Amino acid sequence: MKRSQYLFSSGKLSRKDNTICFKTKDGKKGYIPVENTEEIFCFGEVSLSKKVLELFTQKEIIMHYYSYYGYYMGTFYPREHYNSGYMILKQVEHYMDDVKRLTLAKKYVSGSAENILKVLTYYDNRDKAILNETIGTINELLFIMDKCETVNELMSLEGRIREMYYSMWDSIIQKDDFKFEARTRRPPKNYINALISFGNSILYTVVLGEIYKTHLDPRIGYLHTTNDRRFTLNLDIAEIFKPILVDRTIFTLLNKGELSPKHFIHELNGVMLNENGRKVFLKHWDERLKQTVKHGKLKRSVSYRRLIRMECYKIEKHIMGEKLYKPFISYW
Repeated sequence: MKRSQYLFSSGKLSRKDNTICFKTKDGKKGYIPVENTEEIFCFGEVSLSKKVLELFTQKEIIMHYYSYYGYYMGTFYPREHYNSGYMILKQVEHYMDDVKRLTLAKKYVSGSAENILKVLTYYDNRDKAILNETIGTINELLFIMDKCETVNELMSLEGRIREMYYSMWDSIIQKDDFKFEARTRRPPKNYINALISFGNSILYTVVLGEIYKTHLDPRIGYLHTTNDRRFTLNLDIAEIFKPILVDRTIFTLLNKGELSPKHFIHELNGVMLNENGRKVFLKHWDERLKQTVKHGKLKRSVSYRRLIRMECYKIEKHIMGEKLYKPFISYW
């Protein structure tokens, strides 16, 4: 089974036969078996050679790199082996046609909202009245979503749904040290926002890795405007999985006491996970992606990572006109 590799220490990557040797600044060595690796996440200052990049390309290994503070900086995206001119034309067609683009964008928002509702009903909330009111408001917003005539209107509605959802987080977490307060970014202003930002950035790169294994071009998104950003389709697809992957990972780590204030640092006028905090998060994250669930239609167990790939395949079929896209909704 292929897996992700995480590099936290600063050092150098070099090619040694059919493996990658990682040598830290203090002389310690480790070897990455490329045949069993699909992605590498670099959180330290890492230097590498052209030969390493050639091997990554041959083995179709994607490398994501982050700053010292855990901010996503970019991705080495090897030459696509599956992209086709036909698929790119169909993706552009669906982007340029306002109706087709809005149709797909609404699917991403509705999928995200439905999974938010699943999360809210999964957790035993002490204030049932407020919970029921929040769920009712989100359902009302979903009902009026069909009236949205532009992507900007849709994004505004999606923001209102998120705002209602985030208002319930303190009831789910119930930790005095971890209060939501308000959503803040670049930099996050408290522990909860630091976890959301870090988790979302990891999910974006995981989705990007799954898109790479399909015919889709990640540069053409529908909910998120295709502009100067390198990739946008992964941001679209990630919306569906944020509640059930990122958010539930955060709830589990906090409610089990695996993360505490000692796992964070206060720098750059914000709050960020420190190295130990990132390790704790990523350990649970990997376990979550490998976790298998019984798929109703397939009648077999599939991992959460596989579910992301399957979402890409469904989008392919929609764009080619084979089958209307229905976003994945958690039913467990």
